[in-house]
Amino acid sequence: MIAPPPLRDDCFALPPGVDWLSVEFALELLRNAMRPKVATMCVDLGVATGRILAEDITASENSPPHANSAIDGYGYLGVQSEDRDVICLSLMQGRAAAGHPFGTPVPEGYAVKVLTGAILPEGVDTVVMQEDVSADSHEIAFRGPLKAGKNTRSVGEDIQTGQVLFGKGRKIRTSDLAVLASVGISQVTVYQPLRVGILSTGDELIEPGEQAQVGQIYDANRPMLIGQMMQLGYDVLDMGRADDDAQSLRFILNSAADRCDALITTGGASAGEEDHMSALLRDSGSLEMWRIAVKPGRPMAMGLWSGLPVFGLPGNPVAAMVCALVFTQPALRTLAGGTWKMPQSFDVAAAFEKSKKPGRREYLRARIRKGCAEVFRSEGSGRITGLSWAEGLVELAEPAHDVKIGDKVRYIPFSEF
Repeated sequence: MIAPPPLRDDCFALPPGVDWLSVEFALELLRNAMRPKVATMCVDLGVATGRILAEDITASENSPPHANSAIDGYGYLGVQSEDRDVICLSLMQGRAAAGHPFGTPVPEGYAVKVLTGAILPEGVDTVVMQEDVSADSHEIAFRGPLKAGKNTRSVGEDIQTGQVLFGKGRKIRTSDLAVLASVGISQVTVYQPLRVGILSTGDELIEPGEQAQVGQIYDANRPMLIGQMMQLGYDVLDMGRADDDAQSLRFILNSAADRCDALITTGGASAGEEDHMSALLRDSGSLEMWRIAVKPGRPMAMGLWSGLPVFGLPGNPVAAMVCALVFTQPALRTLAGGTWKMPQSFDVAAAFEKSKKPGRREYLRARIRKGCAEVFRSEGSGRITGLSWAEGLVELAEPAHDVKIGDKVRYIPFSEF
């Protein structure tokens, strides 16, 4: 009779001599390996939101370009009001308004009406609020002391000529457009959108809307990942579904290498008989890493196919989603020309209890309620509804520890990925 091995009941237990890759090491490998894969182009500001800058942007002029008034009031030479209790000044005829400079120097002892945004005339460096002034057609009076320079904006107060506004690799936000436009920039050089292919593998998969037979399941990964990549601003190519057949998968990989800048696959990333993705990458000599010490996740295949970066994610939708967030998204951002970005996390009180094993990093589907982190009722990777229930992840580091209610845990909102 054959003697069975000792019962370990741990799917993360390693075969003798095999080591897991830590999450930190896996991320470092990715960071060092990724380089921009796309060409550059020049676009107008109106279509630049969400695009990634391909070069530093430097201001060619000041903002504001001229000293101007921050309020409606009366402008004058400020030294006259710094140490006096009552100030009376002669009033010049006319006014300075935004877009309509006064054009005449203002002598000492005189004031001129100025409106918000108006260029300060020569001889004016201070503005008193009109509400604080008594005025007739010939003179004004107000109480001091009032500090010189009050209620004005100086040249280059916000932006100075030669200042780097945004660095290469920045993803342009709508608020950035206002900054660029304020110094006259109408076009920017950006990277072309990254073309990301999405492929599902597995004989058991069918398309939503089809009639499922015994042993078949609907493909939940492709719609999820396609939506995720579109939300990130990438050009997405739906590569469909591949059977558990090495030749079929090889054909699709060759097609993707001609059409995509990166490929995300789900399923076939482990070391089983039908795990052809990792086998093909291994046979091509480009398999970089798999078996990462992470839960959910573990089997991941990352490598190159004819120069095409391939991210082989687990077939389970929960594991695929988590691994896409943690590993694939920062890598794709770099391929697209962006900067490597790690998500910002927040220490919050736990509203749950958990006993964690050592040796792997765990991500729990979570959300914040009443200032505390709740986690989904089941850690099972088959509970796809937990992805919709959650609004982020609780990250538990590799050491073993017991989480008690009220303990601080690291919470990462989905938006931070």
